[in-house]
Amino acid sequence: MALTQMQLIQSLGEAMNWFERELAWGVPPTELRHLCGRIGELYAALITNGRMATEVNQRGYDVVSAANERISVKTTAMSGSGGHIAFNAKTLEWVDRIMVFRVNTEEMQIEKLLDASISEAIVLMSPEVEGKRTLSLGRIEKKTALRSDIATVREAMFQEYRVRELENGSIEIEQNEVLVTPAKSALRELAVRLNVGLLNGNGNAFNTRQLGSQIINSIEALSEALAVPSIQ
Repeated sequence: MALTQMQLIQSLGEAMNWFERELAWGVPPTELRHLCGRIGELYAALITNGRMATEVNQRGYDVVSAANERISVKTTAMSGSGGHIAFNAKTLEWVDRIMVFRVNTEEMQIEKLLDASISEAIVLMSPEVEGKRTLSLGRIEKKTALRSDIATVREAMFQEYRVRELENGSIEIEQNEVLVTPAKSALRELAVRLNVGLLNGNGNAFNTRQLGSQIINSIEALSEALAVPSIQ
């Protein structure tokens, strides 16, 4: 039975929380490949209004979109433009679309590096070697920040800043209508203006998600206070 959109959102949020918790315990991202891959597949299914493939690695694709496109999803946690992603050359004939994501471990955000038809993606791949074709991250890395495809559940504005909390718990921040990445430095500056603490009850620094949520709460509380008429 296919997961509903709500179940995809919930599963993606839980997977991101699990991934973040493992990182906090000192587990390197390279040891979380399976979880990283699951995050990418859930995200792809969500933004394409699709469903997960019924079998693991079903003929090389992982997700079927609402338009019945068979999508091969690859996800990495590697930073920078180094490294590459490998595809099984023998199963690419069963794929209609390639999506490549990066889990930004600093911001705990999902970045879309590539969303292309199989014909467009193959042009970017290396020739087949031992049954594999590879895609260099350096060739596909986005140079400009793009809005997330995930819907916004909360949004607050303060001066030149707009802060959004997305359905999967991720945080976006715009300054003068320009998306700021990484978000944490802008969130910290805004937190200082709002007198929002940067540390949790245990004395540890809030991560991006936690700080963003605290800031939205503060802006909402400030707006409510300003809206209440004074008693003479």
